[in-house]
Amino acid sequence: THCVSGCVCPHNQVLDGKGGCIAPEDCPCVHNGNSYSPGESIRVGCNNCTCRNRKWHCSEEPCLETCSVYGDGHYTTFDGKRFDFEGDCEYVLVQNYCGQQGMNQGTFRVITENIPCGTTGTTCSKSIKVFLGVSIFFNIDGHSDVIQRTSGGKMPFQIHSMGIYLVVDTTVGLILMWDKKTSIFIKLSPSFQGHVCGLCGNYDGNGNNDFTTRSQSVVGNVLEFANSWKVSSSCPNANRTKDPCTANPYRKAWAQKQCSIITSEVFAKCHSQVEPNEYYQACVDDACACDTGGDCECFCTAVAAYAQACNELDICISWRTPSICPLFCDYYN
Repeated sequence: THCVSGCVCPHNQVLDGKGGCIAPEDCPCVHNGNSYSPGESIRVGCNNCTCRNRKWHCSEEPCLETCSVYGDGHYTTFDGKRFDFEGDCEYVLVQNYCGQQGMNQGTFRVITENIPCGTTGTTCSKSIKVFLGVSIFFNIDGHSDVIQRTSGGKMPFQIHSMGIYLVVDTTVGLILMWDKKTSIFIKLSPSFQGHVCGLCGNYDGNGNNDFTTRSQSVVGNVLEFANSWKVSSSCPNANRTKDPCTANPYRKAWAQKQCSIITSEVFAKCHSQVEPNEYYQACVDDACACDTGGDCECFCTAVAAYAQACNELDICISWRTPSICPLFCDYYN
């Protein structure tokens, strides 16, 4: 219905913002700047939200939150805090052995081993160790899975493949996804909120206190925080490395051109849901840093990290092509 008398709507109707009039219950709902008509649904975390009578009506399922590590030391904690850290050592990603009371009461610990992957001081995660209680340990390094146990009974986890990822699904509320290269995604049950520590933060819903050291001090310096979580005290403390694109200026233009796919129309439907610029900059840094081979692997891993963040919100982007990070689909299927 068009508005009348200089865009004044009839009784019981309102302007729709497009020069027309609609009933109030037909007004759209807004999410991240996008409008959705009544009856339309979106995915927010693990919950479905439906637009009804100008309001979102959402299911209230408890969601597993994700901590991610990818490429040249790019971290996102369970509470959404992003930081970069490059250390050549083993580090605790997450554990529930925290504080004086929890040292002997934890049920799991995940450790990553970082190794140099470029000449500029960059490091990448190349193996993962998972400890479940006191009886289960397994190490995955892309070539072998080593499992040790000291007691009988059923294994409290399953390992299976899902696309390019190796998935470890445990019975304690921890799910780990790894691409057998440098991308790690750890999902935790809400029952662990506020009861974990490590480089993935404390999972209490507040990203401002995620830089909590092993001694339970909240600090503002990422190096002080991250170095406190090294497994061996014999490892040297990591220092800031120089900007890889400054160190390798001949790679900068190529890196920017390749990584622009993240901010391009290819990912347009995800841009309003997952901010792309930080992922783009991380991609450029990684593409500049990988100067000892594996150029495309570093680039592809960085773009795949943004695609995975989109996929977490049920936004599936078909970005791979025969010339851009192709996969052998028959093999992975």
